[in-house]
Amino acid sequence: MIAVFDLGGPLLVYSLLRSAGMSAVSALVLSAVPPALGIAVGALVDRRLDIIGTVVLAGIAVGSVLGLTSHNAKLFLAEGSVPTLVFALACLGSVWLERPLIFRMALELIGPDTPRGRDISGAWRYPRFRRAFRIITVAWGISYLVEAALRVVVVETTSTGIALVFSKVVPYVFAVTLSAWTLVYGEHEKKKAERLAAAAASTEVPPALAAARTEVPPATVAGTEVPTAPRAVPLSTVGRAPIHPRAVSRDARGPCP
Repeated sequence: MIAVFDLGGPLLVYSLLRSAGMSAVSALVLSAVPPALGIAVGALVDRRLDIIGTVVLAGIAVGSVLGLTSHNAKLFLAEGSVPTLVFALACLGSVWLERPLIFRMALELIGPDTPRGRDISGAWRYPRFRRAFRIITVAWGISYLVEAALRVVVVETTSTGIALVFSKVVPYVFAVTLSAWTLVYGEHEKKKAERLAAAAASTEVPPALAAARTEVPPATVAGTEVPTAPRAVPLSTVGRAPIHPRAVSRDARGPCP
């Protein structure tokens, strides 16, 4: 669907209309129809319009208005960098919120009510998990700032056709690259967490020894057992019968009459 509606469709429509003698601005505006149709089809299939589709449709509408009113093809193409810039700033700004934007988007794509979605939502209580998603969100934000700047530079320094190809292809290059990096980084963090958990498990005190450290047999005074509250006992005393202070005092005085 992406290849038809978002890549091939706009480029084909623009090329055909320009070959037919239509102005660059009008051809650019009409080349935005296939992506809009793709979003509409996706919304009908999923029975909902996600946040990405909403942003793209808003960008198409604003760009079309600017292009038709200004009759400036470069302005129409440069406007495509605005949603990218907004997304980048939203990523960077969300780092200081309770949950960063990339975490919210991942949870939305997976489905918060699915088993994996519930697992991801529950893992947010772990500090390392929160730190990893904040690093990922910062990386996405900086990367899309770079993409927005590149779009403006290409629009201002190249032809309309090249700028259109760049504006359609480069976002997917960035998205695929960032997604691959995110998967590699996530796997690295997962293995690191597993190693730390294994190291922590190897240093834990065995249950039998932990019980021996805290279990104190009842003391005896004059042949009568006196229950005592459990207390920590040094390892050097484990296995020896404890001596009650009153018993020591009695032995020092001699046998009771």
